[in-house]
Amino acid sequence: MKPVSMAAALESGKFKASSTIDTAPGYRRFGRFTIRDHRNYGVISLTDVIAKSSNVGISKIATELGGDTIRDLYARLGLGQPTGIGFPGEAVGVLPAPPKWRPVEEATLSYGYGMSVNALQLAQAYMVLANGGIRYPLSLLKADEKPVGERVLSEDVSFQIREMLREVVENGTGKRAQPGFYSAGGKTGTVHLVGKNGYEDSQYKAIFAGMAPIDNPRIVTVVAVDAPQSGEYYGGEVAAPVFARVMGDALRLLNVKPELELGDAKAPRLASGERG
Repeated sequence: MKPVSMAAALESGKFKASSTIDTAPGYRRFGRFTIRDHRNYGVISLTDVIAKSSNVGISKIATELGGDTIRDLYARLGLGQPTGIGFPGEAVGVLPAPPKWRPVEEATLSYGYGMSVNALQLAQAYMVLANGGIRYPLSLLKADEKPVGERVLSEDVSFQIREMLREVVENGTGKRAQPGFYSAGGKTGTVHLVGKNGYEDSQYKAIFAGMAPIDNPRIVTVVAVDAPQSGEYYGGEVAAPVFARVMGDALRLLNVKPELELGDAKAPRLASGERG
């Protein structure tokens, strides 16, 4: 969810792509609750907030924006609403709307805690980023005619977020998502699974959401792996290699011309113990 929150930040005008965020000392405390990064990244760019997946950085942005601003964009992208595909038993998800946001709620909403979405909703949100800010209706069947879309985000903001997603794959947490001879952009995600008593301490869902080719996206793909058992559980370790193989094969089947030379392409690797 960090790229969507970042889109809300750029759309607001309070932040520019050249803005920086001070993430020191690498954590934020809200009473008994603490938000942490993997380490103290110090002052970093907005692109690095996404590429390094800084919880502190995106939460500071959320505090300045306010919960309503972020939630509004989430809703415009289709989160918390039925997708309209008519599939029985579809989970609509939860998009909170408290009468007054607590600071910790604003902070955690910016990176996806306190809410829930299904994989298709997440793919739809990334589809908007991929096609220049237009939201199209979803369907399980191939349509005979191009559906009518609705602009929900500017083309400029969409482009800036795609460039940040490119950096995730090229130099950030999603390096293992590189789909062979094609460029890509996306975002890793690692979340605690929800049990009967709330978030589980030692059970995770590994996620990668992305698109390719990044300069002219043809496909958006979301990979979610529940409770990986290989010893690795981060999205960049478990879900990203699956994305790389699926996306690379899908683009070849669509006869999309490879963009990268043999020396530039990085062969997708599966995480240890994981099957393709």
